Amino acid sequence: MRDTSSRRDKIASMLRKDGSVQVLVLAERFGVSTVTIRKDLKFLEELGVSTRTYGGAILNESSNRIVERGIAHKEQLYTKEKEAIGVAAAEMIEPGDSVILDSGTTTFQIAAHLAGIQGATVITNGLNVINRLSHFEGLEMILLGGILRRKNMSFFGSHAEQALKDLHVDKLFLGVDGFHLDKGITTHFEPEAHLNRLMLRSASKIIVVTDSSKYGRICLHQILGIDEVSTVITDAGIPDDYRSSLEDRDIAVRVVD
Repeated sequence: MRDTSSRRDKIASMLRKDGSVQVLVLAERFGVSTVTIRKDLKFLEELGVSTRTYGGAILNESSNRIVERGIAHKEQLYTKEKEAIGVAAAEMIEPGDSVILDSGTTTFQIAAHLAGIQGATVITNGLNVINRLSHFEGLEMILLGGILRRKNMSFFGSHAEQALKDLHVDKLFLGVDGFHLDKGITTHFEPEAHLNRLMLRSASKIIVVTDSSKYGRICLHQILGIDEVSTVITDAGIPDDYRSSLEDRDIAVRVVD
């Protein structure tokens, strides 16, 4: 599965770079059959990345997929909204809770507002998150180790995955790259999506924290469907149709100022 995801990632990158791809060229490059490549292109078309053509595919100019930015760039975006979301999310963590904070700039803001919490256990794969938490003596902290991905300063891989299999937590706070009513919660990096899915299995309650720029966006790898979410904490820019759809599904929506 990971070979398939890696190949599709590379094909999507080629589409963004060149605007089009050819089945025969891709089959030769990746050493797979043309049938396999056509399945890849069908998958990318269903995501809205590209449109299949005779013998290949072309990039959708109006694609709502986004290019992943590094953490330094993300830290400069929607800072007030992320801080307000972080404050609201931190208020949901009580003494004695066990929680997972996913890596990211929004979950970092949750960590930054946990100074007054005593006796909670916080698990994270985010290097920036654990660095912030280390200042708060009242918290127990567990870092999911593994391979450091410098682009977003998070750990992934078999070591982190194995650690999660032995854990059960009260709440997971999950940041997102893409939030789409049909395609669900998505991210750019397949190993991160896999780790996030293990986080879901470890948690009783799933709380998505996202600024409103993420609505309608789709990344290559799905983490979960919308119906699996317990609560969404977001800012006032959430589209009306998204808010009503979430509430119709009995998903709690908390909008911060």
